[in-house]
Amino acid sequence: MSNHRTKFDNLKNALGKLKEGVLKLDNSNDLLRDGLIQRFEFTFELAWKTLQACFEDEGLTGLNSPKTVLREAFSAGLIKDDELWLEMLNDRNSTAHIYSEKLAIEICDHIQNKYILALEQLIAEINNRITE
Repeated sequence: MSNHRTKFDNLKNALGKLKEGVLKLDNSNDLLRDGLIQRFEFTFELAWKTLQACFEDEGLTGLNSPKTVLREAFSAGLIKDDELWLEMLNDRNSTAHIYSEKLAIEICDHIQNKYILALEQLIAEINNRITE
């Protein structure tokens, strides 16, 4: 099994856990909110690293940062909205370095209302390429 296939399966599982977290989210419960953000961070990491592995399997190397991988994924048509993915990257970076309840609530809102759909679309695009 190729490296990107294993990562892809892990990404699908992580997205399932993220969606499960969204269903259980209660923004007044900071423990649930923190858990959702942690699942988002993990899922985002798997998303860009899966893309990186896909590109490496195609012979494209040297894409070593999330931003360069996301730009390449946009160019390749794997992601449709590069601004949204860069916002997702920014939110992931924010959660890893600073904590504010207001920011946490805002990021949870982004996860529920924007990021889940973008991640689902990415999985569909990668799946289409794998089955072609």
